[in-house]
Amino acid sequence: MLLLLLGGLAFLPYAVLAAIVTQVQDLPGLQYDFVVVGGGTAGNVIANRLTENPGVSVLVLEAVFQERGHFEYYIPFFCTRATPFTSVDWNYTTVPQTHLNDRVIAYPRGFVLGGSSSVNYMAYTRGSQEDYDRYARLSGDPGWSWDALIPYMRKNEIITPPADHHNTTGQFNPAVHGFNGINSVISVRPDYNSGFPIGIGWTQYTIKDGARSSSATSYLGPPFIGRPNLHVLLHAHASRILSSGSVGGQPVLQTVEFVSASGAVTQVTARKEVILSAGSVNTPQILLHSGIGDTTTLSQFGIKTLVNNPSVGKNMSDHPIIANQWNVDATQTFEAFTHNATATQDEVDLWQNTRTGVLASSPFNNLGWVRFPANSSIFQIAADPSAGPHTPHVELLIANGDARLPFPTSGHLFSVSTVFLTPTSRGSVTINSANPFDAPVIDINFLATDFDVAGVREAVRTARRFTAAPAFANYTTSNVINATTDAEIDAYVRANVGTLFHPVGTAAMSPKNSGFGVVDPDLRVKGVVGLRIVDASVVPVVPSAHTQFVTYVFAERGADLIKALWHI
Repeated sequence: MLLLLLGGLAFLPYAVLAAIVTQVQDLPGLQYDFVVVGGGTAGNVIANRLTENPGVSVLVLEAVFQERGHFEYYIPFFCTRATPFTSVDWNYTTVPQTHLNDRVIAYPRGFVLGGSSSVNYMAYTRGSQEDYDRYARLSGDPGWSWDALIPYMRKNEIITPPADHHNTTGQFNPAVHGFNGINSVISVRPDYNSGFPIGIGWTQYTIKDGARSSSATSYLGPPFIGRPNLHVLLHAHASRILSSGSVGGQPVLQTVEFVSASGAVTQVTARKEVILSAGSVNTPQILLHSGIGDTTTLSQFGIKTLVNNPSVGKNMSDHPIIANQWNVDATQTFEAFTHNATATQDEVDLWQNTRTGVLASSPFNNLGWVRFPANSSIFQIAADPSAGPHTPHVELLIANGDARLPFPTSGHLFSVSTVFLTPTSRGSVTINSANPFDAPVIDINFLATDFDVAGVREAVRTARRFTAAPAFANYTTSNVINATTDAEIDAYVRANVGTLFHPVGTAAMSPKNSGFGVVDPDLRVKGVVGLRIVDASVVPVVPSAHTQFVTYVFAERGADLIKALWHI
């Protein structure tokens, strides 16, 4: 297991709250060079990098109320308890899913400083080199290619030892990692973060000294949060970006409207830019309420159209995941302590005293990356949607037990959850009222294509072939899931598939002069002045990886694009 630390600190989520305020009157004013909407994964990167220049002032607006202090989001193993339906979750759900037996799916988003980097499962996976080269092609900007982004990858990460400080020689490739960045990572060999991920290896995590490393504990960590030019306001729920005039026929959007802790509607202005970093769900919601989106949708709710852009909230891609479990002839699984409250407390005590033990890691310590054979019958349904011949179609999340509530009351399990990495179905995020504080309408639209149905089915069969290997002959005893035929597997999938919470693309990047997309390759919102988006919503297609890495790296380059424009 390899850990990655963002910002060099992985614990004490609000170690320096004195520099983070909750009342508007505690701010030095309501005008800054840059206003960042959202103190999440990307927003905190932007705030950190822009305030490296002491002459630049930045305000971060974050909707979260206050520090929660729950084990569930800073003890790594308890990451599965952080969401959904907790106080650190926005507690969103999808609309009934047409292709999933009309099920409503929980859709966690981090409602805490650090955003989803504070509640995710901490996997640090880059994806394939081809993923990023495709982003360069789709945007028309070679600066988004793998080779061009390598400096930002290194800038983001600092390799740190695992909690038990064992010798990691041979467990990762130092040549492909950074050692002087901000975020802490733990790695092993084969190093799937080399750009060629196919294979099985140890998981690399954003963990430092046995505790979660998020964008809050790293990019807003003690070395940075004390900067006099960096300000963070909690309990500031942004509702709209307001127009303050026009330049060259385009509206200027440099004022943010938000509701503060007192309940008052307040406005803050950016002298240079507003950076929208509210995430793949809340960013399109804010755009729509600001009058940027499909005129038909906006007029339905009486919202004046500033920019008619039907791409806002569309093109959403995400990763379907399905659980696969086997009974095992063993006792040293997670169930050894999850069945026993006393044993669980012993592990908690060990973690609290030493930051070691099973709780010092996320549950899946091995990942597998599998590509369908070129002659697979699945490609008779549709052309290969992957980014290239070295990009996997399936991820295997391998865990020695069941780490999600509710825990089984008896038996011992081995889990290989399967993630379909290259879905062709596309979902959307929209609004259903003119009230900016009503929950957005989320439609992940999973399994809307025959290719995706076949792909998730083949992912299940991939896990079964993996566990049928001779190495498991004396370990696994029976499959918990009895489905065997294609029809039975499809029925199991439709009844049980969920999301890995990796939405991207709802404010997608596209070439500057194209008639589609929401931002240009510099991440500036098309058709307006003064507004930029830096978060996962701009990523055109979900990568063959967990999405915190791509979000960090897009934010690192995004910060440099902003600096270049303003010569800072």
